[in-house]
Amino acid sequence: MPGLNPKVAVHHLAVKKSSRPIKQGQRRFRPELVPSIETEVNRLIEVGFIREVLYPTWLSNIVLVRKQKWTNKGHETLTFMDGSSWYNQIRMDPADEELTAFRTPNGVYCYKVMFFRLKNIR
Repeated sequence: MPGLNPKVAVHHLAVKKSSRPIKQGQRRFRPELVPSIETEVNRLIEVGFIREVLYPTWLSNIVLVRKQKWTNKGHETLTFMDGSSWYNQIRMDPADEELTAFRTPNGVYCYKVMFFRLKNIR
């Protein structure tokens, strides 16, 4: 997987020790959306951005968002964050990967990389 060397940058999640793990219940999706979810999950697995998780302590549902076509609209100079791997170039600390666990109709996965809009909240 392309991206920053983990010796340069690794994302750590600042989770308070007193925080209680939360597991959200399974959300139902319209049947016509399930193939799109499967396609996206398979693509993310293939490029190495996510992996399957068996027994997560934290678990959230996915939120589906309709995408508009992206164009760079004259911005030819892109930062390293906008490279071929989108925003997913900073690896998660392996100890924190399972804290990003999410549920899909076909399984539970977690991010191996920092996904867009992930930040520490205190």
